[in-house]
Amino acid sequence: MTPDSAISTGGAVRTAVSPGADAAEHLLPVRLAVLAMVGTTVYDGGLMDRAMSRTLAEQGVAAGSARFEGMLRYARERSGISRMTVFGELFDDPQAAASANKRFELNCDELIADGGVRAVPGAEDTIGWLRDAGVKVCLATGFGRHTQNMVLESLGWMGLADLSLCPADAGRGRPFPDMVLTAVLALDIDDVRKVAVVGDSAADIHSGLRAGASVAAGVLTGSNAEASLRNAGATDVLPSIKDFPALLERRASRL
Repeated sequence: MTPDSAISTGGAVRTAVSPGADAAEHLLPVRLAVLAMVGTTVYDGGLMDRAMSRTLAEQGVAAGSARFEGMLRYARERSGISRMTVFGELFDDPQAAASANKRFELNCDELIADGGVRAVPGAEDTIGWLRDAGVKVCLATGFGRHTQNMVLESLGWMGLADLSLCPADAGRGRPFPDMVLTAVLALDIDDVRKVAVVGDSAADIHSGLRAGASVAAGVLTGSNAEASLRNAGATDVLPSIKDFPALLERRASRL
């Protein structure tokens, strides 16, 4: 399966709470929120880890061996990074890396079809709150387009956000700023300082800061601990994506 490089945009079909008069009346400090998926808005229940384990075994890496465990650990540590990039780092042979990436996506598709992914509590309400308050929302991932669409479809999230992006849409994935900047251009945002990036990994924080976002917030529902997020330069660290609207309102009150 080759990732489709087409950018996926959504309509306004969603279920969400209204931001209320207070959020609507004042100007929020951002006009675009780029939200990571797995670990930030989506729980995968270890699905991606299982897909990686399957893939390594299928590529001839003996399960349980030191090499297998080292590769699996490395892939976990590179959370948020494009999986194609990770496989390129794990395998010296470009053909082996491409084959592993294809197998990984097929394994992800099979596991997603069997169920297991679910929304982080409060994620849908937060996305609805943002859009009702006039903030554009982009869902960004380090996985391929087809895998991303499988996740969105399994959650009933097609159309929930204004835009969804994967590395193939932008040229490079995290920690590069490309996906954030692609969202800025696609959604006609006039100033990168009006962008907030929210993610659970250091790579998310790096991509936001490199793009010039005024908010690069980490959440503690995913792969990285608070110390790792702060060391990456996070402007804020939140327990969960559900706390993001309150952060924006606090920032707005200081304007």
